[in-house]
Amino acid sequence: MYTQALNDRPAAAAVEDADQAERFQARIDAEDRIEANDWMPEAYRRTLVRQISQHAHSEIIGQLPEGNWITRAPSLRRKAALLAKVQDECGHGLYLYAAAETLDASREELMDQLMEGRARYSSIFNYPATTWADIGAIGWLVDGAAIMNQIPLCRCSYGPYARAMIRVCKEESFHQRQGFEIMMTLCNGTVAQKAMAQDALNRWWWPCLMMFGPPDGASQHSDQSTRWKIKRFSNDALRQKFVDATVPQAEYLGLTLPDPALAFDAATGHWTHGEIDWDEFKQVLAGNGPCNRDRIEARRAAHENGEWVRAAAAAFAAKQSQRQAA
Repeated sequence: MYTQALNDRPAAAAVEDADQAERFQARIDAEDRIEANDWMPEAYRRTLVRQISQHAHSEIIGQLPEGNWITRAPSLRRKAALLAKVQDECGHGLYLYAAAETLDASREELMDQLMEGRARYSSIFNYPATTWADIGAIGWLVDGAAIMNQIPLCRCSYGPYARAMIRVCKEESFHQRQGFEIMMTLCNGTVAQKAMAQDALNRWWWPCLMMFGPPDGASQHSDQSTRWKIKRFSNDALRQKFVDATVPQAEYLGLTLPDPALAFDAATGHWTHGEIDWDEFKQVLAGNGPCNRDRIEARRAAHENGEWVRAAAAAFAAKQSQRQAA
């Protein structure tokens, strides 16, 4: 009798898991928010940890190209604004690591994955910022593309992630306006300054289109993430929205997008763009971009140099805990 009961347990557990999964999907379909203490499929949890951690890593690594320009910004006003932006990006990373921790993901383990090359971050941050105009292009284009990606995440089915994104998106919209204002100042300046802005646009345009990820047919996770309402739009749909929004902005600045195939399709009301070099995208993801190694080395060095801060914080927390216990 006991042996028979043991044999029946896996089957009973499978039926229970199937029932839970069905109820879980019904909640998703009803636009109900999933919270940290709710039952969720393990695959849903893993998908969220992967996406949220990559997002957090991108915010942290994304500070590096801009942080390098704080001391070289052309005025005190520009320095203060850029410093505030970099501080915002650091805060975004902290919000997102905290959201990942609600899914039982250790922040230390996530950071180890990044520094050991086992975790990815946005491919865009593996390109260098070589001139001040690059800071404008990053704000205008990179943060503009980020907003396209992130606004739908405010309606993500996982509550802690969705709520974190509300503040992130508000601050990213400021960053995008800051970048556009830098580009507009350059375009209204000297011939050399406008040429610098055009050069930055030429170098950042295609990597920004790659930011949205591979085309829908080659995307590994989109279908399931959409079914779970982690994602609301496909990669190609978001990319199209970005192109449609950015073309008139470039025209307003008097800049030319570096795409001879760019054309307006009156039938669809959308701008069509040329073929993206997906081989370059794959090379950057594989660690062979212009700055991949530099970015990870800088992150490792910062982590090692900050060891004393973490040790001091842990000692202070332990002392506070002892006092409360006493």
